[in-house]
Amino acid sequence: MRNIITITFILTAFLGYSQTDNKRADALFNKMWYIEAAKAYEAAIKKGDTSKETLQRIGDAYYFNTRMQEANKWYEKLISEYPEEVSAEYLFRYAQTLAGTQNYPLAKKWMKKFSEKAGATDIRARNFSQKDITIDDILKLEPQFTLQNLSINSSYSDFGPMFYKGHLIYATSVDSSYFATRTYGWNNQPFLNLELGRINPLQTDVTDSERFSKDINTKYHDACVAFPPSHDTIYFTRNNYNGKLKRDGNGINNLKLYSATAVEKDGKTKWENIKELPFNSDDYSVGHPTVSKDGKKLYFISDMPCTLGPTEILVVDILGDNKLSEAKNLGDKINTPGRELFPFVTDTSLYFATDGHLGLGGLDVFESRVKDGSFGDPVNLGAPLNSNMDDFAYIVNEETNKGFVCSNRKEGKGDDDIYSFERTPIECKQLIKGTISDGLTGQKISGVTVSLIDTNGKKIEETLSQINGDYAFATVLSCNTDYFVEAAKQGYKNTTKPVLTGNTSGETIVPLGIESDLIIKENGLLKIKIGIIFFDLDKSYIRNDAAIELNKVVLLMNEYPNMVIKIESYTDSRAKDEYNLKLSDRRAKATRDYIISQGIAPERIESAIGYGETQLINECSNGVPCSEAKHQLNRRSEFIITKT
Repeated sequence: MRNIITITFILTAFLGYSQTDNKRADALFNKMWYIEAAKAYEAAIKKGDTSKETLQRIGDAYYFNTRMQEANKWYEKLISEYPEEVSAEYLFRYAQTLAGTQNYPLAKKWMKKFSEKAGATDIRARNFSQKDITIDDILKLEPQFTLQNLSINSSYSDFGPMFYKGHLIYATSVDSSYFATRTYGWNNQPFLNLELGRINPLQTDVTDSERFSKDINTKYHDACVAFPPSHDTIYFTRNNYNGKLKRDGNGINNLKLYSATAVEKDGKTKWENIKELPFNSDDYSVGHPTVSKDGKKLYFISDMPCTLGPTEILVVDILGDNKLSEAKNLGDKINTPGRELFPFVTDTSLYFATDGHLGLGGLDVFESRVKDGSFGDPVNLGAPLNSNMDDFAYIVNEETNKGFVCSNRKEGKGDDDIYSFERTPIECKQLIKGTISDGLTGQKISGVTVSLIDTNGKKIEETLSQINGDYAFATVLSCNTDYFVEAAKQGYKNTTKPVLTGNTSGETIVPLGIESDLIIKENGLLKIKIGIIFFDLDKSYIRNDAAIELNKVVLLMNEYPNMVIKIESYTDSRAKDEYNLKLSDRRAKATRDYIISQGIAPERIESAIGYGETQLINECSNGVPCSEAKHQLNRRSEFIITKT
């Protein structure tokens, strides 16, 4: 992807580089003329300059042109000579070059080192930690794609395909017939223009290529288009150019998104009313548009301020009357501190290229399933669609499972080539299993009835948890589908948990914690909830009906052998305060003694204290007329759990 990185403007994120002592090389690098800059840095290194900054820059000059072998050489030297000083970002790039040269065992090692150094603040650290999924897992994915290199590919960059009325629009740096040949310093190739080719009936090749439109193409970069379903509007990416190139404060000519309206004249389509989209800026870039199938949303990428990484995917609502909503970031499930590029959205999925999620090297194509307007976890589509090089700009007709993708893999004709593909979807199967445990102690619970229920409330399967708390359903389920798992056992509260099965074949692990139905939480305290403990008038001995309720406390404490409680007893206000205080204290201690008599160790009862009428829970204080029911609320014993 030696040309499209220019189109995706990632370098504005790296303008804070330290300068080296090589002014000419730095000037070339800052102008993004990486081929010439690399030569200048190599000359400096031969003269003895092996500073950290020079090694970083020569590595980057090759890295940004996807020359992974050369980048790997200099990043390796950088890390070996400055092991403590090198930043996590350079460990990431080094790991990428190892993957890009198919040295996957070593790439795996350095991806872990990157994750350790980057820490929790970098989302990529989680993605590359290889705790959930490894490079080996991606390499073992069952192939879904067959690819074919298109006839239209040249020895230059050809990329960025988009469907258009049975044709394919794409960007190419083949010499333009409209302007004198102009080359771009990044890779010494001509500037990009849009071409239109005919897709053959089998959708396997594109032929009869011609310039798309003189109305759109300029003498600088024009690429990456999108259309609403009506095809009456085009959105396209172009240099910040309106007769004259404009640059930001750092001297960078950023990219902008433009729209134009289709006008039919003499049987031909003219594109008129070309204008910038409102979220453009001279100070950052936007590009790579794609429109939702209902024509209501426009997705694009940008390096605007407050993004996580060099480029991220954003979306706006298309409101009509040429109005758009404020841009919204797709969030960190999709976006990372790496590069997210070339989104393409269908009714069911968002496809995009990224190096911020674990892949096979360079950019890989990922799929995020869309459900109820939310995006699922991105899934790597595996080889042969993805390779050790850059793979990107995936578009698909999901009715035929045919489409196009771009890559700069070695077997191509040029820097970036377009490939047709046919996808044979693999049936995605999921099983649900898990463990049932006590929500308070974590102790595994056997004999729990566990039910699998669909979203219509229909029970699909029922099973029992084993002695170790494990359960498993035998029913094979669909991927990326909602279900409910319900756990029930006598003496425990029924617990239901919503489940979304995974995006790839495998198992979805659903642990459930259930709690005793005798335990409640009130005012931040855990309490044992039993029936009212009745005492005879002015008495404190334990009646038979009270013993039945207290036995529930004994049973619970036997189930939780580490549980410690304290007992608090209260009266209503219908006697003297001092009398009530003493009576409640006798009742609290009688309650304690009964529980101990049933085999509970005395040390497991932290205290047993009566509080009389000092903590009424309603307005029924001295002299206030109240019903018997209200007075009864104040005559209570509470069993507060202090340790589980």
